[in-house]
Formats: sequence, C-alpha cells, structure tokens
Amino acid sequence: MTAVRTAYGPHPDQFVELTLPAGAAPAPVVVVLHGGFWRAAHGVELARPLAADLAAAGFAAVAVEYRRVGSGGGWPATLADVAAALDALPDLADAGRLDLTDVAVVGHSAGGHLAAWAAGRSRLPEEVPGAGPRVAVTAAVLQAGVLDLERAAAQRLGGGAVQDLIGGEPAGAPERYAVADPVRLVPEGVDLLCVHGTEDDVVPPEQSTRYARAAAARGVPVDVRPVPGDHMVLVDPAGEPWTLVRDWLRARARGGPARSTLGP
Repeated sequence: MTAVRTAYGPHPDQFVELTLPAGAAPAPVVVVLHGGFWRAAHGVELARPLAADLAAAGFAAVAVEYRRVGSGGGWPATLADVAAALDALPDLADAGRLDLTDVAVVGHSAGGHLAAWAAGRSRLPEEVPGAGPRVAVTAAVLQAGVLDLERAAAQRLGGGAVQDLIGGEPAGAPERYAVADPVRLVPEGVDLLCVHGTEDDVVPPEQSTRYARAAAARGVPVDVRPVPGDHMVLVDPAGEPWTLVRDWLRARARGGPARSTLGP
C-alpha cells in the first residue's frame, strides 16, 4: 500500500497522506493527527505507522500534517489547518473510495487535543475558525490527549506548550480558550474513546478523566480505557494499547458495541 500526498493549502506543511486498503469498495475513514505538543520539532512521521496499520486493517487512513508552533502554526493556524484537512476529504482524487458517512479521528497527545476539537467543531460559533464542518466526525479516539487546556496551561505541560499554541494564558485570552478547549466542546452523537497510560508523566491521566466528567455533565458517554505504560506506548503499532484502538474502531465500523462506558 502506498500513501498518496495531497496538499490542502499553499504552506509546505498543509498536506494529507491517504493510504487505501485492498479492494475497491468505499472504506470507513480514519484520520490520524500526530502529537508533539503542537511544535514543529515533531511531524507527520509520528502518524505514518498508525495510518499504515489502519489501512492494512481495512480503513481508508489519512495522516494529516499541519502548521505547528515554529513553522507558521499556533493560534488560529493549527486549528484551521486541521479543519481544512478534514473538509478537503471529499476533494481527494480517490474520494470515491472513502465512506464519508463514517469518519473517525485518532490523535495522540496534542493530536488528541486536535482530534477532540475536530469532533466538537459543530459546537463552534459561526465566526470562529473551523466552524461549520463540511465533513462530520462520527468517532474520536483520544490517546493521552491534552483535553482540558486550562488545566494543562496551569500545570505548564510541555513547558508551556498550551500557552505557545494559544498565544497567552487563560486569563489573558479567555475567548481563545473558550473555542479551543475540548472540555467545552464535547460533541453529541459521536463515539468517544479515551485511552491513557497509567504511568504517563507527560500528559497526566487526569486529562482523560476530566474530559469524561465534562462529557458526563452533558449526558454524553465516553469509553475510558486506562492501560499500563507511559506516554509513548500508545503509538506502538505492535502494542496492546494500539490493538485496543484498532479493535474498537473495527467493532464500531461493523456496527458492533464500540462502547463499554466506564466512569472517570
């Protein structure tokens, strides 16, 4: 299987890589958003192994590159890029192979933030970058996601990575946090899975449980799966935490019980 790159904007970091499964029928789509605390030091290479594994499992896998802090990203460019990448899916050369009625987003760490934000775009006010999604997200897998930005900013996760992304502290840019923070944008009608390593000292597991509590307050179920291991164990294609994700995606794509909701 070969990944085909397509630009969704003029910047060198505005592109997606589509890897199709075997066969000719339209396949459910999984969009993979890499992490790296939204910084330019880390890129799409983190998403490629997961995308290849998903394509081998029968999904149309889309690895997304986006502008990061240090390469033209930050507020609002990084978020706008993720929105633009998703909305460009119907325009891809092989769009006929994509089942756009079933689009999942998978993200690790900062990518988990972007995946959760993408899933909640329908809740954004009209004037906000990313509002009015063209492509609806039907499922989101949040792997050690940074899902409560205010809490992450207070803890200075990633050495102030949230402040670098948003361009300020919560008290100084409340309107930005209000439309970028996943705990404020929990979507309805989207299958939600949080996977977090119990020994994660980069993004604390409480980030996932705080998101689940915010969802519960809206009556939205979230499947929370604590797994043994650290921050990076989740993105090993041969590891059990990734097998959990792949199996969850397969079950929901086949109409099975994707969720077994656990309390935060």
